[in-house]
Amino acid sequence: MNTGHRNPQLSNTGTGFIYWFEDIRLASRPTVGGKGASLGELTHAGIPVPPGFVVSTDAFETSIRALDPDGSIRRSIVALHGADLARVADVAREIRARIEAAPLPAKVESEIVEAHARLCGADSDAPLAVRSSATSEDSAQASFAGLQETLLWVRGVDATLKALRSCWASLYSLESVSYRLRLAIDEAQVAMGVVVQRMVNSRSSGVMFTRSPTTGDPSVIAIEGSWGLGSAIVSGEVTPDRFVVNKVTDEIAKRDIATKLVEHVPAASGSGVTTAEVPQERQTLACLSDAELGALRELGRRVEKHYGSAQDIEWAVARDGAIYLLQSRPETVWSTREVQPVAAPRTNPFDHVLAALSGKRRP
Repeated sequence: MNTGHRNPQLSNTGTGFIYWFEDIRLASRPTVGGKGASLGELTHAGIPVPPGFVVSTDAFETSIRALDPDGSIRRSIVALHGADLARVADVAREIRARIEAAPLPAKVESEIVEAHARLCGADSDAPLAVRSSATSEDSAQASFAGLQETLLWVRGVDATLKALRSCWASLYSLESVSYRLRLAIDEAQVAMGVVVQRMVNSRSSGVMFTRSPTTGDPSVIAIEGSWGLGSAIVSGEVTPDRFVVNKVTDEIAKRDIATKLVEHVPAASGSGVTTAEVPQERQTLACLSDAELGALRELGRRVEKHYGSAQDIEWAVARDGAIYLLQSRPETVWSTREVQPVAAPRTNPFDHVLAALSGKRRP
């Protein structure tokens, strides 16, 4: 299965409820959420991305209105105080249960079923990844990475519809609601798109940063990876291999190979993911070859150049050796620091010295 090439037969203009990656750009964030917009932008830029579609925020809003016509869900969130975690947890739990149990409006469900059939083709049980894509996520000001649901190795249209509702419900997890309250994000502007895309049977997976996450050095790319699916790294079950690669020379400046005892792989049933022991002979082997590190470096450079800023990128190497990018979001740690000057600029440089000697900062 070659999941990386664009299929013109999958492309169409958005129906309102379904948008294919080929039709999405970064400006589509209000319609498809942060992750969906990024995947569409990467596809447009010619980056290898597993094909798929996004169930739009219109589908979310239509379904929420059918479930909650008087708008009580959003009002209950707005009324919360972030410090009262017990109350936040209770409200969030009730909302999630309502969303997960509610049937979808007929029009929304029928369009998802049709899109699922087109994406899977002759294999109606082809494994898919179903991933949350909130409108408020993965911006330069905030990152919701890990706060909302991702379900891997989902097979069949019924399981996909169930996974969709789980993603919508995860917008109201304790962690997500608390984060929005802390950042004072307008609840009326929060909605959820859901990415549905072909699953990569990953031999290795991980992340890369197009500047050092520890020093902020923009001349290197930092890569972390392990065997199997990247969910093993996210869950903290494995310490990843770490590499630092020079952007210009391709020199591997740092190579820390971890002992990787477990990996996430498809469950024996064919649906979902399980944890498996890594065979002893692979535990201390690098999960990436030097050639693969070079290929990731080149993809990282291309993505950074396309966006014009440092990026935090998810990648996967399939068992046939093909490399795919699964997400790219703005790097937030060092970019945030750089827009906050340590001191206000001064006309006279000696003012800095005088301020230091006096123990004061002048306005």
